[in-house]
Amino acid sequence: MTKVLMVLTSHDQLGDTGDKTGFWLEELATPYYRFRDAGWDVTLASPRGGRAPLDPKSTEPDFQTDETRRFEADAEAKRQLDATVRLDSVAVEDFDTVFYPGGHGPLWDLAEDDNSVKLIERVVAAGKPIALVCHAPGVLRHCTTPDGEPLVAGRRVTGFTDSEEGAMGLTTVVPFLVEDELVAKGGEFSKAGNFEPYVVTDGLLVTGQNPASSGPAADHLISLVGRTDG
Repeated sequence: MTKVLMVLTSHDQLGDTGDKTGFWLEELATPYYRFRDAGWDVTLASPRGGRAPLDPKSTEPDFQTDETRRFEADAEAKRQLDATVRLDSVAVEDFDTVFYPGGHGPLWDLAEDDNSVKLIERVVAAGKPIALVCHAPGVLRHCTTPDGEPLVAGRRVTGFTDSEEGAMGLTTVVPFLVEDELVAKGGEFSKAGNFEPYVVTDGLLVTGQNPASSGPAADHLISLVGRTDG
């Protein structure tokens, strides 16, 4: 059975606004069921372990989908969410692939987390596929190749765009802008229109632009795992 690790944020404060943040429900739920329906074994992890914080905005009616409703009615899925494993306990060799859902939370914790950086670098070094969606590509900012170059340098990537962040009114709230950071690290950044599905695959690295890209990114990852297994 293919084993996938899904890495969630543990951060729940939206800067100094007093608002809550966390992971974005659609970006967990949609890939989660893509993987489960493919027969994969899914493990959820986060820096602190235990309950991963959900961005309350992602449960508003305008952001609900069939998959988010399925997740919220799924006792086993909610049990997993309540008991994520600590990221520092994860061994790369125990998993075939890794998926990072987004939400604003990862910009504060996962982007600066040494365990996350090491996990991503080891996954890439082991020749295993990895996918990151929306804000999650920002967690690549400190990842490097064995020769010390930024991991994204010269790679085709995407992620939550400056204009999408502007549309959310959070350009000056977030610690950094995903698009700007990936470009600064040498990534070959491309994008579609605001909130349109868009996925880029470069070798075994899959990045998705926004919540609507989470399902397609999961599909790309499933395809890559199928090819590497073969």
